[in-house]
Amino acid sequence: MKGIADTGFLVAFYNRTDGYHNWAVELAKQVTEPLLTCEAVLAETAFQVASAEAVLGMVQHGLVTLAFDVNSHLERLAALAERYADRRPDLADLCLIRMSELHPKHSVITVDVGDFRVYRRNRREMIPLIHPPGI
Repeated sequence: MKGIADTGFLVAFYNRTDGYHNWAVELAKQVTEPLLTCEAVLAETAFQVASAEAVLGMVQHGLVTLAFDVNSHLERLAALAERYADRRPDLADLCLIRMSELHPKHSVITVDVGDFRVYRRNRREMIPLIHPPGI
């Protein structure tokens, strides 16, 4: 499975009390190559689970890999921030939108379908999502 990991998925994977934990664990079993992500997602995840060690373990064990450099995409990230200013996107969301543009065969794995159903890659394309059933 090819995918781009968002914070909610990683939090659910780590946190046994998260309502989406079982979904995240089952999905992780299908991962055959590391999921792409960015440093902003890793930082958010470490903050939410209160463990940098756990997040670094996700990288070390091959669940995720860093695949984005903010410096290389500043202009596009700024344009996305302006376009979606009314939604107040965080840096992680902006990076994931851009990553979806760069890796069109990868779906974004998220529990945040409200925002990602609104965001578009390449201005008009819906971003393919993998999310828990029923949301």
